[in-house]
Amino acid sequence: MKVGKKVVLTGTVIIALVLGLSAIYYFTAPKETILHVSTTTSLYATGLLEELAERFKETHPNVVVQFIPVGSGEALRRAANGDADMVFVHAPSLEKQYIESGILIDGKIIAYNFFVIVGPASDPAGIKDLSPVDAFRKIFSTGESGNALFVSRGDNSGTHVKELSLWKKAGLNPQGRNWYIESGTGMSDTLLIANEKNAYTLSDIGTYLKLKAEDRIDLVALVAGGDELLNIYSVYIVNPEKIEGVNYEAAKAFHNFVASDVGQEIIAGYGVKEYGQPLFYPAKDKTGWLKIMWEKLSSG
Repeated sequence: MKVGKKVVLTGTVIIALVLGLSAIYYFTAPKETILHVSTTTSLYATGLLEELAERFKETHPNVVVQFIPVGSGEALRRAANGDADMVFVHAPSLEKQYIESGILIDGKIIAYNFFVIVGPASDPAGIKDLSPVDAFRKIFSTGESGNALFVSRGDNSGTHVKELSLWKKAGLNPQGRNWYIESGTGMSDTLLIANEKNAYTLSDIGTYLKLKAEDRIDLVALVAGGDELLNIYSVYIVNPEKIEGVNYEAAKAFHNFVASDVGQEIIAGYGVKEYGQPLFYPAKDKTGWLKIMWEKLSSG
């Protein structure tokens, strides 16, 4: 009888210990937290942000990163509306407005590449190797004669803002012309439309190279490189003192990871194996030059 009581007692103790340990784990284990990130479509469509998020999760397993891929203008608007904790964007003139209003803090340039003017191999406007502004002038005149089309994203994205700045520098306004098509879509879809219509368009180099490597488009790069086509990517955290409910701690952790040596190495090597060249360049070795260029671009 005594042995039986000891067995029952021991079993009860074990159960109590298990329940106690479970309770301790429940109340002390890191809780899952969601980080909402609004981002330009080019960083997302190329797969770079998902790669960064996967590597980040190795050291932050409790953080679930959820991306909202939209144009830069929409990404910034969503941040201001409280729908995102942080943003990745490439539209300095738009970014500056949100910085000055206090919506965005902890800004950091994390990468850069270049825009590229692409079009059909036949190049009806004859823009190959011209300056970006001269190329836009030739596209305009050739469009007016009925021999060229141009597809614009028309979505207030960083690419669209850059395109409009080039038209402005050329002293031209193509909006409303029958050869000027506003897609209202992301970069991938805009490239596909331009490809279907044998039209010109302005693209970030990363999305163009990805679709080209996948044999989804026949468009060729006609004007590339140079300061006028510089494309700067920055990350910001939404100011928790301005917007309620911002997950600042998780945002700061991801922000720091992307800007760290590890994050910058991921950016530097991304795309080399698949596309024969990196889709983006890390900012860490050219921060001074990029800051100067960002200031210039943010001023329009």
